[in-house]
Amino acid sequence: MGKGGEQGGDSGEPAAQIRFYTWEEIQKHNLRTDKWLVIERKVYNVTKWASRHPGGQRVISHCAGEDATDAFQAFHINPTLVQKFLKPLLIGELAPGEPSQDRDKNSQLVEDFRTLRKTAEDMNLFRASPLFFSLYLGHIIAMEVLAWLMVSYFGTGWIATLILACILTTSQAQAGWLQHDFGHLSVFKKSSWNHIVHKFVIGHLKGASANWWNHRHFQHHAKPNIFKKDPDVNMLHIFVLGDTQPVEYGKKKLKYLPYNHQHEYFFLIFPPLLIPVYFQIQIISTMIRRRFWADLAWAISYYLRYFITYIPFYGVLGSLCLLTFVRFLESHWFVWVTQMNHIPMEIDSEKHRDWLSSQMAATCNIEQSFFNDWFTGHLNFQIEHHLFPTMPRHNFWKVKPLVKSLCAKYGVQYEEKPLGKAFVDIVGSLKKSGDLWLDAYLHK
Repeated sequence: MGKGGEQGGDSGEPAAQIRFYTWEEIQKHNLRTDKWLVIERKVYNVTKWASRHPGGQRVISHCAGEDATDAFQAFHINPTLVQKFLKPLLIGELAPGEPSQDRDKNSQLVEDFRTLRKTAEDMNLFRASPLFFSLYLGHIIAMEVLAWLMVSYFGTGWIATLILACILTTSQAQAGWLQHDFGHLSVFKKSSWNHIVHKFVIGHLKGASANWWNHRHFQHHAKPNIFKKDPDVNMLHIFVLGDTQPVEYGKKKLKYLPYNHQHEYFFLIFPPLLIPVYFQIQIISTMIRRRFWADLAWAISYYLRYFITYIPFYGVLGSLCLLTFVRFLESHWFVWVTQMNHIPMEIDSEKHRDWLSSQMAATCNIEQSFFNDWFTGHLNFQIEHHLFPTMPRHNFWKVKPLVKSLCAKYGVQYEEKPLGKAFVDIVGSLKKSGDLWLDAYLHK
């Protein structure tokens, strides 16, 4: 590592020395107590800042020791504002002889992807349609009102209650897709407005925590399907995923559950229990443990509204049962839609790929139709969403042809399938991983 290059000050103060660093040096700083990263050839020490990072400290730590330019651009809608926080963390630059990308990444592919992003910006694809999101919120609130009117008018018989549960499940699932839009800062130009409405939608309409969701979900976006970095593939020993984990478990003779049957017990454990049990416990304990008091207040407002609305009809116990049943139904919807894009794809340890390649390896699309768009909250365009998380979802179809042609140019697989096949592939990939585990468990 050498020094050099005089940098003249703007206001006549003595020139500061720029320090130059090699990739070899930077890559050493990827520890919990020592984190550097590179954005546009500038080197930043984020060790102390990480704990104050609004997106959570883990997501920024996952990029330590590497080039974070594309991740930085993907997540922040107001780079000039963020620049203010970056400035004091600057410690130097990449040495002039060093490539802009670390670890032999294809620099031409990276440049082409950045050009594609610039094209999307020039086409105004990052500008949201206020009408789209107003109507979307409107149709959720309409369902909530319809549910209440229905029970007021038709009473609390079994059939009326079942229809009511279906309406509430639909409004909850759709509010889930809508909070995702605000959480990704894809609606308003100002981050602060997105954050406020995000708290309202996830807190008051769903009873969950914005901070809990952000800190979890941004990690998934930064490092999708990467063990130890993407919380969505941390299956707590209940399932084994991908091609390498099952073999590791098998060789170590780890058998927490009979993984060769995981494609069968998946139906009993994952879709029915994820939201009503696992997420519920996680959300409430996180809000209290991490002192997210604003989120807690929003969540309490949801429960107050819900119980004030339904206790007069169903009583306390009846309302609780209804709520649990709605979450049980919503959980099935949520699990099948969110897992279909990722579980059948590559799931492995960190490979240090460029942004485009790492997102494409972990993600597939579902065919476009009006129903698929609505049913999945436009997550049928999961590839485009992962490449451009802050892009409003009604523009995914416009950027899709550009993404496909870039992938074709570099031979990167762009996978798209029908909705039914996507669901079947979840079970098929779990069976495949379970079989790999059994083989390693018995024979390796």
